[in-house]
Amino acid sequence: MDRRRFFTAAAATTAAASLPLLAAEPAFADSTDAQDKRLTRLMLDALGRELDDPATAAVVEPHIQDVGFNWHPPVVAVADIDYIVAYSFGNRAPAGGGDPAKVLYEPGPVNEALADTIAAVRKQKTVPVFAQWEIARFLSSKYNMTQVISIEPVIAKDGTITYLSTDGVAAQVVAQRGTGGTAGVIGFRDHVKRCVQTTRDRGMTAFAPAGIDMPGTYDPESGQPWTRRRDLYLLHDMYAQMAVLRAKEIAKAYPNG
Repeated sequence: MDRRRFFTAAAATTAAASLPLLAAEPAFADSTDAQDKRLTRLMLDALGRELDDPATAAVVEPHIQDVGFNWHPPVVAVADIDYIVAYSFGNRAPAGGGDPAKVLYEPGPVNEALADTIAAVRKQKTVPVFAQWEIARFLSSKYNMTQVISIEPVIAKDGTITYLSTDGVAAQVVAQRGTGGTAGVIGFRDHVKRCVQTTRDRGMTAFAPAGIDMPGTYDPESGQPWTRRRDLYLLHDMYAQMAVLRAKEIAKAYPNG
């Protein structure tokens, strides 16, 4: 059987097998909670049958649902944050050309939008900002904002530039400020959940600020190919979430190696 026919048949089998489950569901109001419960039941059923192992499916399913179906971070009121941690998203190739290994990329329009988001938060509460350099450049040039600490890339003696990962930025914030207080995390819409998780993994108490819309328009000219299109970025982010989850679960299962 070719792959197309295989997946068509599998989908039909799954749908048919799910009908008794759906028929047995109580008459929930069409709420998010009800939809999530229904999704959980369907995923457990499908995965349990596919693995022929309901017990393992029950362990794995919550991780798949969280990584693949939950894109909203926990939030806290702006009034309750003590500082901002802002993570960049994408960039643009160096405007003047040159070796990109030794010439800084341009911040790009998405990071300008992230700077605008920080400015909106600061209108509600003036708190220190720890911003990845691509965002910090706009906070300085566009807003002349005070109390901004720029998290810079690492530049070697030979001029080679090492850009920081999301975790690398969080580590720098801890090194410069410590972990006290509550961080309000600013990040691109599809990145911000992982930004909050990464900030917490570095020991900080972290939330996205409630009521603040994060930028969500992709830049097709970004110097990072995975940040040019939403479908590609979601795969990238799920891969990154799974990598962190994998390391945590292995360490939990075998703390002594």
